[in-house]
Amino acid sequence: MSYFYPMEFGRVPAADLGRIDFTLPPGGVMHTTIGQPTDRSVKIYIGCTQWGRKEWIGKIYPRGMKDTAALDHYVSNFNAIELNATHYQVYGPEVIGRWAAKARADDFRFCPKVPQAISHYSGFRNADALTTAFLAGILAFEDKLGPVFMQLSEQYSPQASDHLFRYLRAWPADLPFFLEVRHRDWFADPGANTALFDTLRNLNMGAVITDTAGRRDCAHMTLTVPKAFIRYVGNSMHASDDSRMKAWALRIREWIAEGLQELYFFVHTPDEAYAPEMVNEMIKLLNTTCGLQLRPPRLIQTSLF
Repeated sequence: MSYFYPMEFGRVPAADLGRIDFTLPPGGVMHTTIGQPTDRSVKIYIGCTQWGRKEWIGKIYPRGMKDTAALDHYVSNFNAIELNATHYQVYGPEVIGRWAAKARADDFRFCPKVPQAISHYSGFRNADALTTAFLAGILAFEDKLGPVFMQLSEQYSPQASDHLFRYLRAWPADLPFFLEVRHRDWFADPGANTALFDTLRNLNMGAVITDTAGRRDCAHMTLTVPKAFIRYVGNSMHASDDSRMKAWALRIREWIAEGLQELYFFVHTPDEAYAPEMVNEMIKLLNTTCGLQLRPPRLIQTSLF
């Protein structure tokens, strides 16, 4: 089962896209936190946010495919998924175990999103039972479990940081974790910004980078661990997507040279019918720009822009 929840955060009318400066900020703090270059090959995971898209039938899924086979075909085309379904429902080990069994490739990763009952509605008070139930489910992914990520609401401000930081300090240290913040004060207030990234760095947690048109502050470029988790919000093959993805390929090449160990790059777009093409284009750019040999999804047509 998969759910479709398009990301509306930072979305602007198509007519306004040409007036937005999509230039990525300089690396900034990233240069002092990513670590030392190593000989170890970077691990790169790229995918979408769902597997049950009927528009992909005849594009990357075979015609006549049953709904129950969608995940089988998804995992043969991508090596990761941003699992937003767990944001809306807590799944038990039985369901998650069945999903994991379909991901036969050694390098596939599920990256589950923390339930909104915790991230949006608990205030991080009395959330222990919910967290325990969530963890009991996702641990059934076993070696297919990628980093967990938590998205705070746009209303959750640094004024409530004590409750948030207390929750983060109780998170299992052996379970990789990324945090996405959205309230503007996390970026505009220097004190709050420093406290956030210092806390994540001290806890060996990452900061989600969200590249979306209407909130350029969320593309902050700070890596608190030698790993990156990027939520790229494209615009259904608008001309700006071409230049934006090229800029990301160049930035990722810089990070690899500086010692990046893992990259998780997930494509969002208003019309998810175009997501496979956009992933394909990003993989082609990374292979060309960074000298990689990533496997693209098997598309019938690959012309994008």
